[in-house]
Amino acid sequence: MRSTKFIYSTLFFMAACSAVTKAQDTRKTEEKNVTEEIEVVRPYKPVLAEAVKLRRSPDLNDVKTYKAKFNYSLTERKLELNSDINKLQAQAVAAEKEAELINNYVKGAFGTSKTIFGEAYVNIGADPALQTGAFFQHFSQSGSLNKQQFDQQKLSVFGRSIGDQNTLSGRINFQRNGLFFYGIDQNNPTLNPDPEKQTLNFIEGEAEIVNKFVDDPDALSYSAKVNGYIWSDKFDAKDNSIVLNGYVNKRISSFNLGLAASAEFGSTKDVLVKVSNNILKLNPYIRLQANGVKINAGINFVQEFGDFSSSRIFPTVTADFTLIPDYLQLFGELKGDVTRNSLKQLTDENPFLNSNITIRNTVEKLSISGGIKGTGGPGFGYKARVYHKSIEDMPLFVNSFTNFNKFDVIYDFGKMKLMGLEGEISVQVSDALKWTGKLNFEDYSPASETQSWFKPLMRVTSDLVYNINKQITLNASVAIQDDSKAKVYTAAPANPYYTPDPLNETVVTVKGFVDLGAGASYKINNKFSAFIRVNNLLNSSYSKYLHYEVIGLNAFGGISYSF
Repeated sequence: MRSTKFIYSTLFFMAACSAVTKAQDTRKTEEKNVTEEIEVVRPYKPVLAEAVKLRRSPDLNDVKTYKAKFNYSLTERKLELNSDINKLQAQAVAAEKEAELINNYVKGAFGTSKTIFGEAYVNIGADPALQTGAFFQHFSQSGSLNKQQFDQQKLSVFGRSIGDQNTLSGRINFQRNGLFFYGIDQNNPTLNPDPEKQTLNFIEGEAEIVNKFVDDPDALSYSAKVNGYIWSDKFDAKDNSIVLNGYVNKRISSFNLGLAASAEFGSTKDVLVKVSNNILKLNPYIRLQANGVKINAGINFVQEFGDFSSSRIFPTVTADFTLIPDYLQLFGELKGDVTRNSLKQLTDENPFLNSNITIRNTVEKLSISGGIKGTGGPGFGYKARVYHKSIEDMPLFVNSFTNFNKFDVIYDFGKMKLMGLEGEISVQVSDALKWTGKLNFEDYSPASETQSWFKPLMRVTSDLVYNINKQITLNASVAIQDDSKAKVYTAAPANPYYTPDPLNETVVTVKGFVDLGAGASYKINNKFSAFIRVNNLLNSSYSKYLHYEVIGLNAFGGISYSF
């Protein structure tokens, strides 16, 4: 037993020694590894240098006072004891940036029928008290008939100055019309193989002074204007006129007392004709305006002198009654007047005149008219009137017996009576759509002639403008005219001509027509835009005057530049 314990004790002791020995070997191995891989550095110990010591003590009794410098002033202010709420002062709105004015432009276009179009307008700028500018236009076309050509040039220079008391304005106009007597008789198309050329020149000058409107009920208003022109053609015909116009008006409460006057000095000269034709007109009046009632009553004294001499007095009465303000007004007129006929006036209506035209004045002995006018709301306006006129020596155009493609002027001697109806309407739905239309019915009862030559019974005109957007605008127009009558001589008429001879004349019907036109414009930017225009869409070969067909379907387009 004891030997067994000894054996176990000996084995345990040997195992323990073996384990201790192995642990020591492992520790030695670990210590060897650590020594080879890790370098131990001692902690950082800062060394401070000795402080530099002051060798003297500060003087604690030397204390200086800092004095700041101030700049100030005393403002006296009243002590307000008002306990009310002070009124708030509105802040001024920042000045709006001045808009860029684009009031000048040039246009140019080409098209079918040898169409050439050019236009320019120039104005000095934004000064509201001083405006000057110029306008120029050229337009020419050619048709399919022999010498069916015409061209027109217009030039105008104008100015206006607005002062503290008066407004001064003036203008100078020049116009030239070039054309051929291309008329063709369809029954005898070879009668006019080489049409003559005609050139009409017109120069006009005008100056006017008008006093500015004031609210003073006792104010005196006045105006004066002078106008003169010189007209001539290629065949030595000349026409000139100087017209002086003026009026003075004095307001007294609801009444106005005034005088309008004009003096026209004119003469017409041709190879075989020379006429001095002068007219003086005086129109004193009294006007009442109060409570929606406007009445103007006076007389029109007319004195003709020169180659024609006569004195006439006509009544002049106009009345305007407002039944519904802005919506419905009744108006009426009773008047008489004398119109000075001239070559300028006659060629504006019919440029194919013959030479040595007879000149007489036309007397509107009595004219009565009345109607209604007003608006039907924003963008809608209307006017309708009926009238009756008694006219003496009314001028009429007839084809010349010796030159069928030229027109003479005859006068319907006696009192011709005219009944008429006129209507106008304007509709503007918005800024995008606007439509206007005008209708005329006129029934003539000639004095000595069998017909009122080239005077249609009905005329209609209408215009439409539609803005699709800010860039595209469409426009359209229509002109409608009823049949008219023309006189053709079968034998030479009497010279001078006073009364018709039905045995020596025939009546020809000039057919009515419908003329449609359309156009469009496209705004590329603020400077450039393009446009196109088409005329006579139905391609009708109609005539306003016998033997003179208009140009058929034609179109032109171009570019405009604004600056």
